[in-house]
Amino acid sequence: MTNESLKIVIPMAGWGTRMRPHTWSKPKPLISVAGKTSLEHLLDMFKSLPDRENTEYIFIVGPYLGEIQIPAFIKEHYPNLKAHYVVQREMKGQSHALALAREYLRGPMIVCFSDTLMETDFSFLAQEESDGVAWVMPVDDPRRFGVAELGADGWVKRFIEKPQSKDNNLVVVGCYYFKNAEKLLAAVDDQMNRGVMLKNEYFLTDAVSIMIESGAKIRTNKISTWLDTGTIEATLDTNKILLKKIGKQSKQVDRYTGTQVKVIEPSFIHPTAEIINSTIGPFASIGANCKIENSQVAESILEADCEIKDAALTRSFIGRQATVKGRGDGQVMQLNLGDTCSLVL
Repeated sequence: MTNESLKIVIPMAGWGTRMRPHTWSKPKPLISVAGKTSLEHLLDMFKSLPDRENTEYIFIVGPYLGEIQIPAFIKEHYPNLKAHYVVQREMKGQSHALALAREYLRGPMIVCFSDTLMETDFSFLAQEESDGVAWVMPVDDPRRFGVAELGADGWVKRFIEKPQSKDNNLVVVGCYYFKNAEKLLAAVDDQMNRGVMLKNEYFLTDAVSIMIESGAKIRTNKISTWLDTGTIEATLDTNKILLKKIGKQSKQVDRYTGTQVKVIEPSFIHPTAEIINSTIGPFASIGANCKIENSQVAESILEADCEIKDAALTRSFIGRQATVKGRGDGQVMQLNLGDTCSLVL
């Protein structure tokens, strides 16, 4: 790596329509999973970076919710983070987002999409010699994703979006390293000048393919854990996986207020939660100041300040300050309620 500080670009300007109704009131990265926001889990990923203290972060946020809530969250929870913010007001894709952040991009950089969580060690970047790295993971059926096609020499030959066959299963997971941001931006400019788009969006894989056409050497880095927080179902699945991984570290059972409570591990319970005569877990995440009474909550995410009474919930996602009042008959419900919603049965 050069003397220029590493830049990490996190595009997060999308509307998050697959996470409705929660994204009506907050940007997708601030949705909770396994006791933290998705954004906190994402930033945790970068703990192994070389020279982490000097790393700069560029958050490409959406208008309205994103441009207000993301900077406020970072200021409160990461006051020492070297952060910049760029607002993407038109949803023209990933490459368009990078072009908007041009003034901050010099030297080495990472691009990582906000709904991608993975296990990797970034320390190797201190000695990385290639022009770029694309993180990939083998999957059984790659046809819904983009894949990296390797040449005989082992370098990436090209990227293919939604391949027709399963022969090449190296799926690109949404994280890239580039040795020289200026070269990537030149490829982005070329892409946009050529009008290389898919469904009216400029995709980053096309810009990287243009870099390869110009002689750039891009390699892959294979991982074995890739988690998605892009949909409700995927986020609930990721919640289970993270709770399994965190295990007893996530458990705060000795600190919350409660009587007649049964907790089935693994689960997360915020210490400010109040629980009475209820069963929590397995795979339940209970946020700050939640009040749960005469209820069962399993495989679910309850964000802060929820109130659940006389209800049995599974595979449910309950937003902040939402209220559920069941019949107390033990009938299991699967709910998706946004912030401040109320359901009385």
